[in-house]
Amino acid sequence: MIVSRSWLNDYVPLTMPVADWTDRLTMSGLNLEEFHDVGSDVAADVEVTSNRPDCLGHIGVAREISVLYQLPLTIPQAQVAECSSPAASAVSVVNECPDLCHEYHARVIRGVKIGPSPAWLRDRLNAVGINSVNNVVDVTNYVMLECGQPLHAFDFDKLNGQKIIVRRSRKGETITAIDQRQYVLNDDVCVIADGTRPVAVAGVMGGLDTEISPSTTNVLIETASFAPLSVRATARTLKLHSPSSYRFERKVDRRQMDWASRRCCELILQVAGGELLKGSVVAGDALPPHRESITLRFEKVSRLLGIEIPAATCVDILKRLGLTCTGETADQATFEPPSWRPDLLRECDLIEEIARIHGYENIPTDAMLPVVSTSRTVRERVLDGIRSHLTSCGLYEALTLSFVSDAQRNLLRLRGDLPPVGVSHSSRSLESQLRQTLIPSLLQCRRQNERHGNLNAELFEVAKVYLAAGTGQAEHIAEPTVAGLVCGRPFLIVKGLVESLVRSLAPHAKLTSVPCSLPEFLAGRGAQLSLNGQPFGWIAELDSKVLEAADLQDPVTMAEIDVYLLEQAFEMYRHFTPLPRFPAISRDLNFVLPEDTSWDQLSKTVTEAAGELLHDVSFGGQYRGKQIDADKKSYVITCRFMAPERTLTADEVENAVAKILTACESRLTARLRA
Repeated sequence: MIVSRSWLNDYVPLTMPVADWTDRLTMSGLNLEEFHDVGSDVAADVEVTSNRPDCLGHIGVAREISVLYQLPLTIPQAQVAECSSPAASAVSVVNECPDLCHEYHARVIRGVKIGPSPAWLRDRLNAVGINSVNNVVDVTNYVMLECGQPLHAFDFDKLNGQKIIVRRSRKGETITAIDQRQYVLNDDVCVIADGTRPVAVAGVMGGLDTEISPSTTNVLIETASFAPLSVRATARTLKLHSPSSYRFERKVDRRQMDWASRRCCELILQVAGGELLKGSVVAGDALPPHRESITLRFEKVSRLLGIEIPAATCVDILKRLGLTCTGETADQATFEPPSWRPDLLRECDLIEEIARIHGYENIPTDAMLPVVSTSRTVRERVLDGIRSHLTSCGLYEALTLSFVSDAQRNLLRLRGDLPPVGVSHSSRSLESQLRQTLIPSLLQCRRQNERHGNLNAELFEVAKVYLAAGTGQAEHIAEPTVAGLVCGRPFLIVKGLVESLVRSLAPHAKLTSVPCSLPEFLAGRGAQLSLNGQPFGWIAELDSKVLEAADLQDPVTMAEIDVYLLEQAFEMYRHFTPLPRFPAISRDLNFVLPEDTSWDQLSKTVTEAAGELLHDVSFGGQYRGKQIDADKKSYVITCRFMAPERTLTADEVENAVAKILTACESRLTARLRA
């Protein structure tokens, strides 16, 4: 925001050197970029953060200076002389999209004379880098730079039907803007239309057909409040940015709109003549009479800042900033923020304002602050456990963007036919969709490592994916946090890595896997995981066509798991279990089974049939070959039997084995291999 010293001097007396007040502004949050002479004036460029739209006008900056130096602030009254004819008899305003346009004011001036602006107006605009157009347009720019409220002037006689309709554009509608370029609109754009066509892109730029020209005699002055997200989306979609859109994106002060409208008309009457019709035509929702109050506890000030600031000083600073004190006791005070400070919402915001005006330089760097350590949440413990385990296994953590391109999204479709979660107005032209899996981003990182000679980069990431944002579903369903990894290790090694991860965080959780065949998975090298019976994720070696599409040289095994389920099964505290005092007896059983019988089916059948003497079962190997039929396979299962209070007898073990053989034969048509 470029401000003029002589312009600021209209509102607050600047008797101090430029370097002094610009330094004070910098120390209070409006960082000085530079200042330089412009003729007899001085222009200062100050950086305004996005939460301070009130400082996008000279009055806002002058208000800051008046508070810092405790100087009087003078704001023009904006008094206008109106004729007896009401504006409502000349123009009508209809707001068909109150969600995009909160409020719209229209005033009409008749009999203006378009011409060059007077020297004082041209000089003011020139000082802040704005070219003079004509007296009416210059006034709208002047008032915007004065108070931060954008305005627009229409040639009233070129509005078909003498009406204003605020509406959504119809898909395919076009408008030629003041920059003389034609824009094609979609059906999400808020436009200002007359009886037949759009005449302005709301909050962004006016149309060429109704601009002020030398032949203009009657003018309609627009003052409005538009939804910031709508203006931002429109400006990005059309690649059409303006000083107006910049301010609307950061919100405008709706309680200042009528003043801005009157101020604009006052100056137009002064520089271009004419008569102002009585009143303004307003459409939109009314503002609530008061903002929500904020309570300031005085003891919190010293607790957060580390220094003692008297309660009276705190109250005085906030009052000077424009806050209204609605109640005060010895311990606290309640304030209602002014309309021009939308950023003041919480107690800590008020404390920040007190520190800012009191002076950050008065806060010692070695002040002791009372810090209380907090316990880590379950989510934090689980995430730390995942990172610690995967890094101990030799993987490196990566951080990637949440956005992916169409090509990246189509590279791996783990979640079926979920519709893409698009961000059509993202500033990134290629990566315009929110990711639904971490794997494509990690593959891209692996590719970058290959290009730099770092082969077989083993990477993991823990981050959110976006499956159904905006549907009202729970966060762990719509935007789940997942852990993904890519590496060059074999399928079974990665499966063991995931099993050890689950065992380290949730020792008693049941992790199961079933073969999974997706086009992107190498045949026979894909598995879908379940944790305690719920879908948990995938492990797979990727097919060569995926590697080719990702331009990767080496084979890749990937895994992706749901952190929420791991969090639900997480065991924070572990209990000691005494070592068994009596020996275990093992039996290896070599079963010949049908090819379609899985290890999970076999182990489940054995566990259920063996009874309570069975301590555990483990996989001993598998075989396919000449000694068994082509449609059969052999599994070796190791069964360990144990009793906690005594040594088992051979008969007890043989009885349990007999039950196992009977169950496997009847349920699975399995037989012992000779």
